[in-house]
Amino acid sequence: MNSTRTDAVRRIVVVGNGIAGQTACDSLRAAGFDGELTIVGDEPHPAYSRPALSKALLVDGGSHELASPSHGATEILGVAALALDTRARRMSFDDGSELSYDGLVVASGARARRLGGPDSPELTLRTLEDALTLRDRLATQPSVAVVGAGPLGMEIASAALSAGCEVTLVADGPPMRVHLGPYLSAAFTTAAVARGLKLVDGTAVGLDGPHTVLLDDGARVEAELIVTAIGDIPNTEWLAGSGLLTDGRLEADARGRVAPGIVAAGDVASIPTRSGVRRIPLWNSAIEQAKIAAVALLTGDAAPELDLEPYFWTEQFGLNLKAVGHLPAAGEPEFLTGDRPEGPAVMRWTHEDGHAVAVAVNQRIPIPKLRRMASASG
Repeated sequence: MNSTRTDAVRRIVVVGNGIAGQTACDSLRAAGFDGELTIVGDEPHPAYSRPALSKALLVDGGSHELASPSHGATEILGVAALALDTRARRMSFDDGSELSYDGLVVASGARARRLGGPDSPELTLRTLEDALTLRDRLATQPSVAVVGAGPLGMEIASAALSAGCEVTLVADGPPMRVHLGPYLSAAFTTAAVARGLKLVDGTAVGLDGPHTVLLDDGARVEAELIVTAIGDIPNTEWLAGSGLLTDGRLEADARGRVAPGIVAAGDVASIPTRSGVRRIPLWNSAIEQAKIAAVALLTGDAAPELDLEPYFWTEQFGLNLKAVGHLPAAGEPEFLTGDRPEGPAVMRWTHEDGHAVAVAVNQRIPIPKLRRMASASG
């Protein structure tokens, strides 16, 4: 892609008020952009910490707030993008308004995938409103069925158990195995079962009303409250006529660029990785992508390429895990501290390509130190 002339970019619009959009605004200012900056978000309230929704906020009402932004962007909240005209450099929104731009940051994020369709009675956990609703429901201690055994589903199940609920997890395979690998999956599953989680091995195919999950083998799981955590869907519909999508995906290059004058970052974007072009819907990934994309919007080829070393953390069933590097991890770990997977311990796996991942469980350790440990020679 051609370099962007900084002096030609005087009006930038950022679509998406999550951490990717906010980081892009901060990074644009830090890079010297002093022009007109507008950030548009489809939620009606200021940006917040999305990871906190399934952790501190859901468990004990902990803080989900972010520091007040200092970038000085004009904020337009509660408005969703509808369409983008790249030739005219103009976009339209669901309130009838339009905005023109010289530079555009696409950070429109993703939404929860629903098992029963858009109008189904299940609860999901993606937005602040979702978290507050779920927390209120858990406080009444209903029986709960959680569908989905990824990190989010496991965190929800852990919070429900902490609230005193009877919890069943519908898991299509060992919990978090595809995310963490078999060794860590087994450790977290053991901790979850020990705390009272009931596991049902099966694939959910639908709902039968508000209290029944249907499985592919004909079995039914009954609960007073059903929560699904079966993945997300990137918010790309407003880009359908823009010419920016490739097989329905918004693909960015290693600098976050998708077209002249347009960059993308966060959960909406598919980016180059060691395992191909794909989305990495993690908080830290969104931040790192946005930093690079903002500079690329101003300086083009002079911007550095993204060299992403993912950082992931989860808190559930009495275990606190922090990981630096590309998961999942195969085989047995090398213990750098401790000797048990439930911790306190720091473990390292070295992949066949020489890259490593370091994982701390119930171990207080600064992230920079964990990053050093992720080096095979660290």
